[in-house]
Amino acid sequence: MPLRLSHTQLLRYAGLFTWAVVGIPLVFNTLYFPVGEVDEALGPPDMVGSTIAYFVFGVAYWLVTRELGQRRPRWYDILLLGALTVSAIAVSKLTHTGLGSILLMLVSGVIPWLMPLSVGVAWLVLQHVALVPVFERMGGFTPMAAVLQAALYIGYSSFTFITGLVAKQQAQAREDQRRLNSELRATRALLAESSRMSERLRISRELHDLLGHHLTALSLNLEVAGHLTEGKAQDHVKQSHTLAKLLLTDVREAVSEMREERGIDLGVALRTLVEGVPALEVILNIPDRLQLEDPERAQVMLRCAQEIITNAVRHAGANHLWLRVELEPGMIHLNARDDGRGGEHPKPGNGLSGMRERLAAYGGRADIITAPGQGFALNICLPLEISP
Repeated sequence: MPLRLSHTQLLRYAGLFTWAVVGIPLVFNTLYFPVGEVDEALGPPDMVGSTIAYFVFGVAYWLVTRELGQRRPRWYDILLLGALTVSAIAVSKLTHTGLGSILLMLVSGVIPWLMPLSVGVAWLVLQHVALVPVFERMGGFTPMAAVLQAALYIGYSSFTFITGLVAKQQAQAREDQRRLNSELRATRALLAESSRMSERLRISRELHDLLGHHLTALSLNLEVAGHLTEGKAQDHVKQSHTLAKLLLTDVREAVSEMREERGIDLGVALRTLVEGVPALEVILNIPDRLQLEDPERAQVMLRCAQEIITNAVRHAGANHLWLRVELEPGMIHLNARDDGRGGEHPKPGNGLSGMRERLAAYGGRADIITAPGQGFALNICLPLEISP
């Protein structure tokens, strides 16, 4: 079976391979730093320090790319990015070469995954500006030549930066596709439940209106026939009358059972919805049997859950989302909470406004609870009965 790697895994292993190749000159340093060619002004390369910086870069790169694209960037990811940049510059400074510039190309491929585009471009430029003094100290580089050399490496690093940016956009497109696919499957499950309920109701009506009436008429005719016949014929008619009444009783019981089981299993749709949500762990807490009699109210609750998940993925920057559904007589509650960035005075967008309008049409409401750094919570209440 061929090994299948994602875009992020390919980028990671390609970067680690490049890092390993850059380490070859440090292992066979005599090929690159002959003793007789050491610049007296610069002194010999610090092989111990450069080796330490080189391995610090490798460890930081391994850690920062371990779950690249699978979760939201955290504060220590930015620290690791800073460690990558500093250690790469240190390799160039301590070896008096441009090896650190090659390592900065690897850093440039990681930057788009960890910060916004504008900040990432600024980081890309500044990390190469820090190389200008390093190049200037090298023999044969004037200040202008050092600037041009750094600008040259900016051009190289821009390519890896764009490569990382495209890979991130493709990963986000796949995540959106997976999320939309989960929503589609949840909607399909809810429609299937609604169709099943409608079909059971239709069959129960047909049984009651057609078969029930015909059996009643048959029972009445057999009762009359029992009074008009004698002997063995009367015994058979009475037995047929008894069987007709038993069959009519069975039909009525079947119709009653089909009418009693009228609920739509909302739990199936919610479980389908949270399966495979990218970059977000959804903890779902719902009753084992979550049935609603009104298909429209079930649809409203499903749409609210979809909007909550979408907001947690796109806007909240959350890694976890807790969804709890409680069913009580005449009311259903949906409580949601994430561990995202939160906000002081959140302004409802089109999604939350549409959710509130949809709930208001059925007498429900949505209360928002949030604060900076404390995540986002949403409490939804929806009556299950039509208000007078």
